[in-house]
Amino acid sequence: MTKERFLKELEASLKRLTAAEREDILRDYKEHFAFGLEEGKTEEEIASGLGSPQHIAKELLAEYHLEKLEATATTGNIMRAVWAVIGLSFFNLIIVLGPFIGFAGVVIAGWAVGVSFILSPLLVLIDLAITPSAFNLFNLFSSILLCGLGIFILVGMLHATKYIAKGFIRYLKYNASLVKGGLKRD
Repeated sequence: MTKERFLKELEASLKRLTAAEREDILRDYKEHFAFGLEEGKTEEEIASGLGSPQHIAKELLAEYHLEKLEATATTGNIMRAVWAVIGLSFFNLIIVLGPFIGFAGVVIAGWAVGVSFILSPLLVLIDLAITPSAFNLFNLFSSILLCGLGIFILVGMLHATKYIAKGFIRYLKYNASLVKGGLKRD
């Protein structure tokens, strides 16, 4: 593969990045080719030594999305980072997507339980409006107890969501470093 073809494929694979970031990356790879040519290598040898432009782009996009996720942990950034890390290898489909679905299920379930407990007194009031003769003080006091419990659950879920998100971000970074070449031991 020639230098021009390599750079065009790399640029096409990096189209999700901003123009400035793409130019910076392409400039680095042009320097790789320049140094390789000075050492007497051919463009084909340099390109084969660098690897596939598509694989390089996947790694760079995963790094980009992980850095963006660390800066601002929004749902969209988490989803983009998960898909970028999954794109690094087919094996990651199971290793990343499985825990992500599990953690997302726990977080969504916790928030749903907390909100439903808080809204339980409304159900007693609706029941009272529909069938006033079936009013039971035990139901009212039970719903007030559930409402208080729901507040505690939501406060706990606020902290749990924050810690689960931070832990999952660390897991994504760890997984991406493993896929890109293993862990480097000092």
